[in-house]
Amino acid sequence: MLLIWSGNPGGLQRGAEICGWIAYTIFGTRKKVVLDNLRKSFPEKNDKEIKKIALNTYITFTKTVIDYIRFPVLDKRKIPDMFIIEGKKNLDWVLENGKGAVMVAGHFGSWELMGAALAQIGYPISYLVGEQHNKYVDDIMNEYRKMMGIHIIHMGVAVRGVIRTLRNNGLVALLADQNAGKDGIFIDFLGRKASAHQGPAVFALKTGAPIIFGSTVFLPNGKYKLTIELLTFNNLNKLTEENIRKVTQEHNNLLEKAIRKNPDHWFWMHKRWKTRPTEEKKLK
Repeated sequence: MLLIWSGNPGGLQRGAEICGWIAYTIFGTRKKVVLDNLRKSFPEKNDKEIKKIALNTYITFTKTVIDYIRFPVLDKRKIPDMFIIEGKKNLDWVLENGKGAVMVAGHFGSWELMGAALAQIGYPISYLVGEQHNKYVDDIMNEYRKMMGIHIIHMGVAVRGVIRTLRNNGLVALLADQNAGKDGIFIDFLGRKASAHQGPAVFALKTGAPIIFGSTVFLPNGKYKLTIELLTFNNLNKLTEENIRKVTQEHNNLLEKAIRKNPDHWFWMHKRWKTRPTEEKKLK
């Protein structure tokens, strides 16, 4: 634990490697799901490569958790110095445009610390969050976010809260990379059809706000690379199913690009492809 809380990059790295190795090798939590997801997403890779990515996935996720639980002891003023930002011009353009932005992210890299960094730099960011099953955990998570200057929009008032934030030229951040079930819209993702959440596309098309995609990558020196990419939809001005599908596909393409570049940074433990299209079921 001293390694984790020391704040020393080398100590944090060693602590994450040990904890990640234990989670993968000894406990094997969701290991079968991870390996199955990886094999189907990267059929060109051999088993040795797949298992190496799987192990590193647990190590990377451990780093992400460590980042999050250290929020109370982090010096907020120093957080911006921990990041190298690529695409800052996209954030600045959003504020100049005056319509805010829907910020889509995935369970990729240190996603919570990314939001904290943007808030500390001075960007008006709000999280659209669902409620955790454990109320105590839910309260702690939101308290950590608030202490970093992140505003919270609860799912129960999602539409009203999101539209108000966008009209006030704010950033609304949400994670949209998990299985959306029967309410989702099917897109192509890592070589297979996947049920994706429609929310980001609906909010963007309804308000005219652009979508920005954010991702963070852990760097060897203990810092982070934050990449911001911009999607605008001036040619899609109607809230139709086809337009929703196009926008949803576009921001998922950006996530897929990030995953293929750094596959061990994504949360492969999730059953992302659990929901299958009706036509696929009929073929069985």
